[in-house]
Amino acid sequence: MTPGFGSLLGFAAVIALIPLVLWLLKRTPVGGAAAHGVMRVVAMLPISTNQRILAVEVGSGEGRTWLLLGVSPAGIQTLHSMAPLADLPSGPAGGAPFAQLLARLQSAKTGDAPPTTPNPDAR
Repeated sequence: MTPGFGSLLGFAAVIALIPLVLWLLKRTPVGGAAAHGVMRVVAMLPISTNQRILAVEVGSGEGRTWLLLGVSPAGIQTLHSMAPLADLPSGPAGGAPFAQLLARLQSAKTGDAPPTTPNPDAR
């Protein structure tokens, strides 16, 4: 066996291990798998190409909290924190349009009935 062949074989082994290590990291707590199911995006409103407002649910069970976050290239800021609304369906991320979510939050705060908006999906 030539010294060049051994080096080439070692290099190929290292390259072959990279996808395996990445796959393992994705499924361990070190790689972020521990946070699965603890946090979900309730609604998102894009403000511009690189700014958005997110309503995020954090925690589970009785310890749930909603955070209203402002996200921009400069960082993430907590705009508001509140108890979760019970009347929203738990669908996929962005399930409820942000305008409807905001109207519900405002009506819950003031005690008024939320304004009715046409549903574009009901055609």
